[in-house]
Amino acid sequence: MQPRPRLLLATAMGAVAVLVVGCTLGTARQGPESSRGAGVIPAGLESFYAQQVEWGSCDGFATDGDDLKPTLECARVTVPLDYGNPAGATAQIAISRSPATGDRLGSLLVNPGGPGGSGLSLASIADGTEVAQRFDVIGFDPRGVGASTPQVRCLTPQEIDAERSDPDVDMSPEGIARTEEKNRTYAERCAQRSGLSLLAHVGTRDVVRDMDVIRSVLGDAELNYLGFSYGTRIGTEYAETFPENVRAMVLDGAVDREQSPVDETVLQGAGFQQAFDAFATECTQSPDCPLGTDPAAANTRFRALVDPLVTQPAATTDPRGLSYEDAVTGVLQALYTPSLWTSLRGGLTELTEGRGNSLLLLADRYAGRLDDGSYSNLEDAFNAVRCVDDPPLVDRGVVGEMDTRYRQAAPFLDDGRGTGNAPLDACAFWAVPPTGGPSDIEVWGLPPVVVVSTTEDPATPYQAGVDLAKRLGAALISYRGAQHTATFDGVACVDDPITAYLVELAAPEPDLTC
Repeated sequence: MQPRPRLLLATAMGAVAVLVVGCTLGTARQGPESSRGAGVIPAGLESFYAQQVEWGSCDGFATDGDDLKPTLECARVTVPLDYGNPAGATAQIAISRSPATGDRLGSLLVNPGGPGGSGLSLASIADGTEVAQRFDVIGFDPRGVGASTPQVRCLTPQEIDAERSDPDVDMSPEGIARTEEKNRTYAERCAQRSGLSLLAHVGTRDVVRDMDVIRSVLGDAELNYLGFSYGTRIGTEYAETFPENVRAMVLDGAVDREQSPVDETVLQGAGFQQAFDAFATECTQSPDCPLGTDPAAANTRFRALVDPLVTQPAATTDPRGLSYEDAVTGVLQALYTPSLWTSLRGGLTELTEGRGNSLLLLADRYAGRLDDGSYSNLEDAFNAVRCVDDPPLVDRGVVGEMDTRYRQAAPFLDDGRGTGNAPLDACAFWAVPPTGGPSDIEVWGLPPVVVVSTTEDPATPYQAGVDLAKRLGAALISYRGAQHTATFDGVACVDDPITAYLVELAAPEPDLTC
């Protein structure tokens, strides 16, 4: 079974032809919104909630290859590493700002998902819109992520490259034992290199506390929030924890916290199969499609292209070559959005010729590999957050059943080596206990919020958004499309009602479908 895809915002990942390590110069700016705290300030945390924000250059803040626009300003906010011990160690949360260009209403905090995704570049997501005129748009790197410190780190670049070259497809008892030993070693390295105190406090429960500190130090009595993908879980937990502090909240690409990790994984597999089928249907209309001309045979043709890579990587101009693991990862990266289908078709065409440059580039982008061979900490942070957000799967029967169901849900990802058994992942060997897990969503006193869900979203199935809207009593905007998330992606029938809601608190029309 392939690793579970991360829940990343596709529009933020964008095109992957060029990776740029960005650094920009912002103008230091101090406004009345940076005055000493706002809204409800919890007892014992006054020094954090009332700290002064010192905006300045974003030079050195970019960690994931995304270029930060020169109009952005950056800063860091100090928070307790452990909110149960506010006098103890602290963390620094990196934030970015695109200042309001007109009559300012307040700040809009934006999160891209992941978990583990850097959100600094998302401060530019609403540029040119009324939202950018009325709000300071604020991006942030959650604790442990990107430019925030301390940073989660588990593997060196060389270790990551080696891991990506291993196909991990042997489901015999011996193969499972080898994979589990690698996963155990990975968990041990995370504990050694990141520290137990960080790993214990890197989950969503603590991130929402950080968001409330950010709200206050920005001078906002109430939070305005836009969360994509995993960012919807952050938003939901913020709504549960601080409902009285919410002014407006948009959740796009819902993660269903009430689902078990098994069901979530299997449904995500089905979502990517749906996206692959849509890609194959479009591709096979052309006689030179690398998957042939029969959509019904696309799974078989795809397996014929990637299976040989298990034993022999494809040639690339990069000395690493294209491994089996990277080929599949590159395909998953492209299936997040139809805007990458042209790149996917080109990558599969190259593969018919024994070359793998395009798919390797897609896989590098997904893994957070930069031009100099270093990596962002996206993958390590992803694992660190999910290992504390949900209890580990340690029942081998359940893990084997999940593997079988995943292969059935996503046959284009099935290498045919399933045995009904599968290895325990790194979370089973994690050094700190989980702080969250599947549970009922209980929110009281929350003002009207909005959920956006895309009908053929490959990463977060449409029904999860429908269910989340019901549980939050939220307005639902349904977008007919085959991409991951839709807000501020140039779709007027989504963006216009979202803008009216954020600016005027005007509710979208009931059951709006675009």
